Amino acid sequence: MRNRWRRKQLPAELRKEVTPRNVLMIGPTGCGKTEVARRMAALGGAPFIKVEATKFTEVGYHGRDVEKIISDLVEISISLTKKNKTEELKGKAEKVVEERILDYLVNTESKNSRVSLRDMLREGLLDDLKIDIEIDHQKDQGNLFGKMDPVAEKKRSQITSILLPTALGKKGASGRNNARTEHKRIPISEAREIILISELEKLLENTDITKEALAAVEENGIVFFDEIDKICSGSDSPKRGGDASDEGVQRDLLPLVEGTTISTKHGNVETDFILFVASGAFHGVKPSDMLPELQGRLPIRVELQGLTENDLYRILTEPVSNLIRQQVELLATEGVTLEFENDAIKEIARMAALVNRNVENIGARRLHTIMERVMEELSFDATELGEGSFLTVKKALVEKRLSDIVSSTDQSRYIL
Repeated sequence: MRNRWRRKQLPAELRKEVTPRNVLMIGPTGCGKTEVARRMAALGGAPFIKVEATKFTEVGYHGRDVEKIISDLVEISISLTKKNKTEELKGKAEKVVEERILDYLVNTESKNSRVSLRDMLREGLLDDLKIDIEIDHQKDQGNLFGKMDPVAEKKRSQITSILLPTALGKKGASGRNNARTEHKRIPISEAREIILISELEKLLENTDITKEALAAVEENGIVFFDEIDKICSGSDSPKRGGDASDEGVQRDLLPLVEGTTISTKHGNVETDFILFVASGAFHGVKPSDMLPELQGRLPIRVELQGLTENDLYRILTEPVSNLIRQQVELLATEGVTLEFENDAIKEIARMAALVNRNVENIGARRLHTIMERVMEELSFDATELGEGSFLTVKKALVEKRLSDIVSSTDQSRYIL
């Protein structure tokens, strides 16, 4: 990730020769492969997409082509760029909103009245006062429907273009303005948000979001291929001719990883400098079973080990939003104070490691199963406890709740 920043500092003629070092992560399920890639993207604020290699088929077969990955990444980048730009422009837009609300309130040129109203507005004393504002429905449509994928967005546009004019009483060409805008009398607290959205839209119109999003994809984009071992055939396994999700997908991935130009509805995207991270458990196959050309384009090999009891304990205690804190905060909404003793947390980690060893190693995901088993009765009874109640989870309670896991020979119910 640091090399990506270093590359941007190079002279232009050298920069185009420095390509990303793609990564192949090898490790059992639940050891954190996806989380590592996701946090890599978050550190740099880069557009990131995670895809399952098994969901794609070779070109010519029914299914998704690998080129769809880049199209989806562009859509993600547009949303990310718009979000970042909105945050940048929000301060400027809020000042405009304040002035517009004051314009609604002040009908004279008196500076004193405007200053006094501004102070009252900032203190929230006028939030319940109602004002007449004009709402532009066409600009607000996207916010009403929320975030959609491109297909749904296209359908939504078609539907609203037919229904909206009817709903607003459009009557021929002379009623165009009535179809777009509507006068409403609403409290200032609600009007502030509506006007803010309108002003942000105006400011964003002067920014080429699509151009910046495409540049972000080409320079900073990260594509994470999960389960890439599932599209490999072992050297000693019989060849399955015509498998649409096997070596054909690997061959289709080659130009994408090496560098090519993909056509999207927003413009062409060059994949030369997109970082590709592939991962897989490689239980039944080896990395050497991948196509040699694809192996060569994943030069960095990272081997992750299965999680130990100590690793599971750290997962329960070190992250800011760990499972322990989540349970504490959930019960706090009922007015119940929950506390985990350190011995109890260690016992949860020990039992998770034990079940992983004896049943099926699913890594950190096992902690969810164990935690829910421990909290099952406590969570159910918390609603009946009074405000200010106090609960403590001790080692003895954990042992009692998980005793049948150790004693029972049939542990299939605990496999996720």
